[in-house]
Formats: sequence, C-alpha cells, structure tokens
Amino acid sequence: MGNETFDFFPDDPQPGPSWQRSNWPPVGGDYEDDLTQALDPTTLKAKIEKAAKATGAPVDEARIEQAASDSLRAMNLIRTYRVRGHLAADLDPLGVSTRELPADLTPEYHGFTGDALNRKIYLGGFLDLEWATVREIVDIVRANYCGKVGLEYMHLSDTEERRFLQDRMEGPNKQIEFTPEGQKAILQAVIRGEQYEKFLGKKYVGTKRFGLDGGESMIPALEAVIKYGGQLGVREIVYGMAHRGRLNVLANVMAKPYKVIFHEFSGGSANPEDVGGSGDVKYHLGTSTDRDFDGVKVHMSLMPNPSHLETVDPIVLGKVRAYQVIQDDIGDDIGPGAKHKQVLPVLIHGDAAFAGQGIVWECFGLSGVKGYNTGGCIHFIINNQIGFTTSPQFARKSPYPSDVAKGIQVPILHVNGDDPAAVTFVCKLAIDFRQQFGRDVVIDMWCYRRFGHNEGDEPSFTQPLMYAKIRQHPPVSAIYAERLKRDGVIDDAFVSETEATFTGHLEEQFEAAKSYKANEADWFAGQWSGFNKPADPETSRRNVETGIDAKLFDSLGRTLTTVPEDLTIHKTLGRVLDAKREMFKSADGFDWATAEALAFGSLVSEGYSVRLSGQDSGRGTFSQRHAVWVDQTDEHKYVPLTTLPHGRFEVLDSTLSEYGVLGFEYGYASADPKTLVLWEAQFGDFANGAQIIIDQYVAAAEAKWLRANGLVMLLPHGYEGQGPEHSSARLERYLQLCAQDNIQVCNITTPANYFHVLRRQMHRPFRKPLIIMTPKSLLRHPMAKSRAAEFVGEGHFRRMLSDPKAPADAATKKVVLCSGKVAYDLMEARDAAEIDDVQIIRVEQLYPFPGEPLAARLSRMPNLEEVVWCQEEPRNNGAWFFVGSQIEEVIDQTGLKVGRPRYAGRASAASPATGLAKRHASEQAALVADALGLSVRSEIRRKQKA
Repeated sequence: MGNETFDFFPDDPQPGPSWQRSNWPPVGGDYEDDLTQALDPTTLKAKIEKAAKATGAPVDEARIEQAASDSLRAMNLIRTYRVRGHLAADLDPLGVSTRELPADLTPEYHGFTGDALNRKIYLGGFLDLEWATVREIVDIVRANYCGKVGLEYMHLSDTEERRFLQDRMEGPNKQIEFTPEGQKAILQAVIRGEQYEKFLGKKYVGTKRFGLDGGESMIPALEAVIKYGGQLGVREIVYGMAHRGRLNVLANVMAKPYKVIFHEFSGGSANPEDVGGSGDVKYHLGTSTDRDFDGVKVHMSLMPNPSHLETVDPIVLGKVRAYQVIQDDIGDDIGPGAKHKQVLPVLIHGDAAFAGQGIVWECFGLSGVKGYNTGGCIHFIINNQIGFTTSPQFARKSPYPSDVAKGIQVPILHVNGDDPAAVTFVCKLAIDFRQQFGRDVVIDMWCYRRFGHNEGDEPSFTQPLMYAKIRQHPPVSAIYAERLKRDGVIDDAFVSETEATFTGHLEEQFEAAKSYKANEADWFAGQWSGFNKPADPETSRRNVETGIDAKLFDSLGRTLTTVPEDLTIHKTLGRVLDAKREMFKSADGFDWATAEALAFGSLVSEGYSVRLSGQDSGRGTFSQRHAVWVDQTDEHKYVPLTTLPHGRFEVLDSTLSEYGVLGFEYGYASADPKTLVLWEAQFGDFANGAQIIIDQYVAAAEAKWLRANGLVMLLPHGYEGQGPEHSSARLERYLQLCAQDNIQVCNITTPANYFHVLRRQMHRPFRKPLIIMTPKSLLRHPMAKSRAAEFVGEGHFRRMLSDPKAPADAATKKVVLCSGKVAYDLMEARDAAEIDDVQIIRVEQLYPFPGEPLAARLSRMPNLEEVVWCQEEPRNNGAWFFVGSQIEEVIDQTGLKVGRPRYAGRASAASPATGLAKRHASEQAALVADALGLSVRSEIRRKQKA
C-alpha cells in the first residue's frame, strides 16, 4: 500500500506518483476485475505456453493444462482477497472484535495444498508479477488487504474507480511509507492531541469535554486532508461533526486559539458582551480559520451543531453547494463536465450514529444528484466500537457501521486507529479519490473511548471486559513512538521534549485566557458583509418598498407566456398559458402561481438568485406552478425563468426526503444571503419529518450560535376535507417556537401579498427564516386574485388585510380576526347573510405579531362591541393559543370596552382534521356561523345549496 514516499511536512513535493503498472500485458486486457472471466481457456493456454517457452521451461499439453488451471484458481484467490480481505484485516486496537480468517481466503479452499503452494503460476501482470508461487501471492495480498487497512471496493460498478484503488493498494512493495520527517510530524500531531485532552482533564476536573482520547490518530489524518487537498485544488473545507473530539479538532486542526477555548471552559463567551444570544455549550460551537500548507491557503469552517447526532450532515452539504455555486465550481454539475474541486465537505461521525441515524442515508441519497451534488464528501467515522452504552452486536446486524454507504457504491477504508500512519495514509488516498472521481469516500477508523461516553461516565457498568482492556492499553503516541524508535527515526528524548514544549504553550494560553475578552463577532462577515441585525419588530421601520416598474412587469409577462418554437407543450399547459396571457392583457385576475413567478423573475432580473427545492416543485404538487415545461415528444425541459439575465434561477425536484433536503437548503441559505432559498413541502405536515432541523436550526441557530439565515419554508395548509394528513401544516408548532424575533410566520391570502413577502425577504438588510402557510384551494379560488396595480409601482407586504366589502368603521360592532383560507368563507357567508356591521380582518403575518397596526385599526371603531378570533384548526392547534393573549394586549392598548377576544373554531381534537367529507363540511359551517353569529343550520343549508 502506497509505494510512494511522501512527507507530512509543508515542504513536501506535490503528490500524485505515477503509479505505473507493469509492462506485462494484464490478463484481462482491460484490467478486468473478475479474474476468473479474464480470458477464455484457449487464449490463456496460448499465453502460458508463450511465457513458458520464453523462460526455457519444458512445455507439453499436460503442463499447459495444469498451468491454466492453476492460473484461473490463483486469479480467483486474488479476487477473493479483493472482495473479502478486509474481513481478516488487523483493525481492532483492543482485540475485542473476534475476526476469524474466512475459509475462502486460504489457499486450500482454492485447491492449493502441499507442493502446489510452491509451484510457479502464471499471472500475466496481475499483482505486477508475471510468475509467482501461491505462497508469494498469499503473502502479497494479505499484506495488501489484511494489514492495518482493510479496503472495501469491489462493490463499485465503475471499473476506473476500482482500478484507481487497486493500483494504489495492490502488489508487492505497497507498504505505507513516510519520510522520517513525515513520521515525526505525525507523532507530534498525535502527542498534541493527547496532551491537550490531558491538560483539559487536569485544569477542568469533572467537566464534560467528550474527549478524543483513544482516537488521536484523527488529528494528523485530518491535517493530511488539508495538505493534500490543497495540493489537489481544494481551497475551502467545511466540517461537520458531533461532540467526540470536537474540542480537539477545534484546537489542533482548525487552529482555534487555545486561550479562547479555555476562556469558554471558564464560563465565558467567545463573542462580545453586547452581541446577545443565548450561547451554547462549548462542544456545540464552531469556528472558521485559514491554514497554509506548502504556500497553499485553505479556508476551513466547522459548523456548530446541537446534540442531535448527524443533524449537521445536510447543513454542511448545503453550505458547500452554495460556496461551489458562488465560486463557479459546479461546471456541468454531474457527468464529465462537473467541477466541484475547490470546496470540500468533511463529515466526522460516531460509529453508532452513522449506522443508526436515517439522516446519514438521506444525505447519501443526495450524493451525485443534480442540484445537490457536492462532488463527493469525505466521511470519517470515529469507530468507538460502542454507542454510549450499547455494544455493536446489539445495535446493528451488519459487521461494520459503514455498510450503509455501499448503497451508493463508494469505497470504504477501514483502518486501525492505533496506527496513525495508516490513518493518515487512508485520508490521503481518500482525498486523491474524491478529487479524481467526485465521489464520496468513507473512512472507518477503529479505536476506543478511554473514558466512556463522557468524562463523568462509568463505562464499566455495561462493558467491563472492554474497559478492563482499555485501562491496560497504551496510548496511541506510545505505540507509534516505540515503532519509530525501533526504526531509528527518533530517540528517547523526542517524545518528552515534544510533550514539554506543547504543555508549556498550553500553560501560557491558559494564563492568557484569564484576561481574554472578545471584541468582534463574525456573523456578518464574508458573504454576509453589509447585513445587520434588524430594527425593533414592534415598529413599522422594517417594511420596504417591493413593487416593480411596469416595464419589468410586462417583460416578465412575455417570458412567462412565450413558448419556444421547438417545444411541444401539454395541451393543459397551453390552456394555463392562455389564461396567463389574459391576465397580463386585462391587468387583472392574477393567481398565486403567476404572482410567485413574478416575484422570482423580478428578483433574478435584479441580480439576486432564486433556488426552489422540494419533491414536486417543478410542476407543483397541485399542478399550479409549471415552472418547468416538458416537451411532450422527447421530454427535454424548458425553464422560462432561467432565460432571464443577471441572477440564477433553479427549481429542483428533490429526493423523497424532508429531513435531509430541508437541512441541505438551510445550509445553502446560511452560506448565501443573496439567494432566495425556498424549501417546499409536498403537504405542509410532511415537514414533521424534518422537525429536528426546524427546532434546532431554523428557530434557534441565531440565538445559540449567532448565525442568521433567510430560508423560506412553503407549507401547504388549509382545511378542504382532505383528511388529517393533508390539511394542517401544524401552524401551532411554528408559533410555539416564536420568540426574541427569531423567525417570521405568515398565512397569506392574496397573490400580491405573497409576491411582496418574497421580495421583502431579499430587499431588507437582514435575514430571518420565513415560514409561509401556502394555500391549496386558494391557488384557484375566484376571490383570491390580484390586480396588476398591486405589483407595479409603490407597494409593500401588508401584515394585515381588510376585506373588500368592510362596513364603515363607525358602523362596525364586531371584528372577526382570522388568518388564511377561512377569511374567504367568512366573507362569503357574511355577504350572503347581508350582515353590515362585521369587519373581517386578515392577519397575514402572525409573528412578529402586528400589534401596532392592529391597535390603530381597532381604535378607529368607536362602537366596537366584540372581537372574535376565528380559525379552521382545532382549538388546541392553529394560532389561537398564540394570538389570544396578543389580541388581548392590543385591546387593552386601545382602551375599548370590548372584553377579551372570543374563540370561534373547531373543538380541541387529537387528530388535526377529520377524514369524513360530511363531518368536515358541518364543522366548517359551524365555525363560520359561530364567528358571525349566524344559525348553524342555516349556514349548513346555504353551503349545501351552494
């Protein structure tokens, strides 16, 4: 393995040895992997005869027949090692894992016994040999595939990928080699990792740090990724990882100043005192920095993440994708013209989480998919051989935690964590492979946790035998140092001097931490330069003008209705476009989808980018959007908004994933505030599958980690009798998360207001996540239409809307406040009953709640007697529990004597909606009647008649 010699220090020459294959023609002619099918027996015999004559060996039919049989069986033996050699690799530092040599890896299984083991066999170039004995073959393939590195790669369908790995792993003299200086550098990195953990344990006794103890080989290995990645074109690395080893990576890989980490251990913050936010525990925090190897600067960032293991994975991938787009590092995205060379994602996993968390597979599912491809991620598993207190045999059936990765045919490199040189080598090989093929690579480093799940844990309660071994097991540095001493690379003083120098530096930093005070926050740097924290949410200063000029409006109309001559569209789409042309001709009747397209197109024309992602976003779940036109003869696609100049527009039909894709889009939005990033749920309640992203990132990341984000979530919501799973987007859950100006929650009722809220999202100098309860029936509702004048000229998003036929303020005795689709039911019923003293006010933005304009609105009604909140959702769902107290405060501000607001809506229920059409209709009629003071029976009859 690794017949080249390469230095670990920055002055190392460029990597990429020639890896020249043997001059002998390979048996398969094209380096065929299935060796038993490499040649037909006749051709093989001819080659053997020719080779034998060249050596002067006796040749006869019986000898040739035997030689051909030997060759085929030997080739099958080699192939078996390629496929299954990893099962006999020396991977477990503790020897806890029982790994017997599989029978098919023995020469006897393939028919070689006695003298046959010493008989010369024709290989014709395999293993870089023309002739070899079975003993020589077995020695070579065991060294290649059963040492400290075990390679799984024969499940790869791509011959070139297999060939790449074989050339680097297989053959005589493929041992792992580093220069003496490189070996010293690896040892020094391991020592830094170990001494850092010891220092923290001594200075902060009993404090949880989730130390790397037992897995310190990761430190030089990750440095190898930076070094060799930089030489191969990587200029930026985005890391994601959970707790274990995080503080060590922050300090010894990311170069976060030790004094800052010590300051945080003492209860301080790494941010200025006036920045605000809740802060978070130190082992959740991230950082960013630059490191220089061989004159190549690589920028690195470690994403903050919560205790929910693997949650950060899609965030990292989305962020990387955004950086690649910004840096024009996409190319054709997939296929031969793809780039993805400059920005690299690296995800560091625990073994139990990698095998057990479904988000890992959701992220693998995005690998290589157009619009989500990042050109390959390096996955590094810290394989502790335990998950908290659960041993692997009770956590999974598969032999490795990495087996899930076989589903996307990526190579898996298993490695013994007690051999830091081997771990560093596989990381170098991984970055080589990723840069060459643009594919994921998985590294499975077998190690152990010296102190249990955390430093306060007692692991012997559950794994007494394992921890008895760990207590007697020498640290990684001692094992590797002893090896280097035997080889004459270092002397006895090297380790003690290295430890003393580094510990002295830590002591200096520890003292410096006592007076450390942060003076700058970095959350509005880089791509976020020019953005800031917003004004007080209680004021109107946040609103911005978002109307567009008539010339742009007309131009967008032509773009959205012009069909290219070479495109054969669906006949129904033709009717849709006819209707759009009529909208622009009459300047009236604009529906939801057209307003959305106008918002997207106007932003792109102004130089912003728009990225819309979801399971059916191109057409739209309800056949409403038609952002992508598909030719009916050959299925080539035409996307009108991509023809606009200046900005970038992309609409993506995602994989069938909520958790992974929402996380990806959140990560994308975190990296690029100049792109309107939208994620659309197929139905609103499907967002439940991504609740961790919503709770831990969308709602709380700004408070915890000072990370702003402008992600938009589009959640179809509305009660039309479609049953429990297709009615409610669980509005109440988002409102429960609202506090401290963290997110925006809207339930919008007109196309124009939707247009303005999307444009407002980009035109304000700050970013907040925006949750929109998008409609279903209102997509085509005759009352949910807008006029051209509402888009053109002066205009802005309206947090509240009055109904078109509202009575005069002086005549108003009742105000019904509501949000979303129910407003049209209320207006229709009120007008049918000829009620002339009830105003229906739509609260379009539920948070931040528009208390100031609502108070002003109600104050103009001197004869007001009652305020009602009406909603379609059950009482324990929807907005009532959130808005009830808000409305009460507003009433108090006005001084009106109308009492507390009254609730009108469905009764509390365990299910969000009924699945019975008749029951739905009667419930809907009842809540409308209750809000307006009508007879329930008469309202039901009216609805039935309608």
